[in-house]
Amino acid sequence: LENWPDGRIRLVADDPVSGHRPSVDILFRSVALTAKSKAVAAILTGMGRDGARGLAMMRAAGAHTIGQDRDSCVVYGMPKAAMEAGGVVEELTLDAIAPALLKATSRHG
Repeated sequence: LENWPDGRIRLVADDPVSGHRPSVDILFRSVALTAKSKAVAAILTGMGRDGARGLAMMRAAGAHTIGQDRDSCVVYGMPKAAMEAGGVVEELTLDAIAPALLKATSRHG
């Protein structure tokens, strides 16, 4: 993914990041650099580490970050990696994530 000055995003054929193209790490890094503390994000069930570094960057920039908890995940890979990287502010069940995202975004609106 590549950011344009007018806020558009386009897919580019660069090398994969974290083994993926597009990469959640690139998306989250972009949000960390642009939205900073106004951002809210969640990382859900999945295999691997894609998104862990980017979510940690978002948290360091002041964003509210959520990881899906182990018990409600089909695969606890991505949320676990994000938690271990220090990227998760709170860990919630799948059913609790949407209401938490709405609550967090209402603080910025």
